[in-house]
Amino acid sequence: MSRFTRYATTSQSLSLAAMEEASRRGLREAGLQDLFLALTLSDQSAGRVLRDLGITIDAGRTAVEEYQKEQIASLGINASLPPAGDIVLPKTGGYELSKRARVLIGRAGEKGRTADATAVLRVLLDEPSGVVTDLLERLNTTPAMVIAGLDHASTATTQNSKIRSRRRGECTVVNESFVPASINEVWALLSEPERIPEWDPMAGTVETTIDETASSPTTMENHKPSGEKVQVGAAWTVHASTTYPDGKPLRVQEKLRRRTLEVLHITPPSRISWYLTYPDAITNPPMTRTFDLAPTTGGTHLTITMTWAQRQGWQRLLRPVLLPPRRFLTWIMVNQTRDTISRAFR
Repeated sequence: MSRFTRYATTSQSLSLAAMEEASRRGLREAGLQDLFLALTLSDQSAGRVLRDLGITIDAGRTAVEEYQKEQIASLGINASLPPAGDIVLPKTGGYELSKRARVLIGRAGEKGRTADATAVLRVLLDEPSGVVTDLLERLNTTPAMVIAGLDHASTATTQNSKIRSRRRGECTVVNESFVPASINEVWALLSEPERIPEWDPMAGTVETTIDETASSPTTMENHKPSGEKVQVGAAWTVHASTTYPDGKPLRVQEKLRRRTLEVLHITPPSRISWYLTYPDAITNPPMTRTFDLAPTTGGTHLTITMTWAQRQGWQRLLRPVLLPPRRFLTWIMVNQTRDTISRAFR
């Protein structure tokens, strides 16, 4: 991954997480506190160092709440903050980073810095307002302890997507991330068919496979899990969502409104592979989406791998033209899936 790509993907993921945290408190502007909270969710060495020091997203949120209460009291204002709620981005829009937060992320990408989450955290620790120092004190930590942890941490590859070829005729996008939930909680989300719309941004409703003895399929909206284990070869029909998260209509081509998801591999609770095809668009190449889970400090290390078959026959002549946009769209899908899974546990 190039330095520019590393900086762009890191700043995008941290900015989004920071704005999500601001949305919980009814704010449209994400400040330094929110950027700090975003760093506790990073799968890069910066996030791992914070979590190893006991600074999880929940602990960080408590520290931010206490800090804000004291700031209001110091102004002589006798008022209480409304309780934070659920993340409402992307159901609502109009969010942005504060100017100070944007400047700090920009400094992390300057020449001489690593342009990753570690660079953002180091710059944040040097920020003169003392906001992060105050938060660290509330978390029984000091900037020196964090810096020592960063210095000790081995050089790590950034989170975010890597694109590479695996086998001839295939291309793969891989994303590594941190999920603030136990491996069993994440496994339940990713392995239960009725919960597919919770992690697949494009999924609306799910139908069970059609039983030849049944008169009609059963939608998962009205279907309770039977408790049976998901088996390799089991398949479900997924209907595309017809609205964006904010409720606005979403136009989907007729041939792409129906997908089939089949279990290709399953090893509880560490791996599940879903094989995706479009029965109404047989020329669309199938895609495999694999989730690998491993326990880590404060949550779960999640690796998402999307692999698609490249076109064969005479259509292979179009690969030089079609492959770049296909890779980019898959990269977007991977990142959207990652973000949706993270939000499900926050």
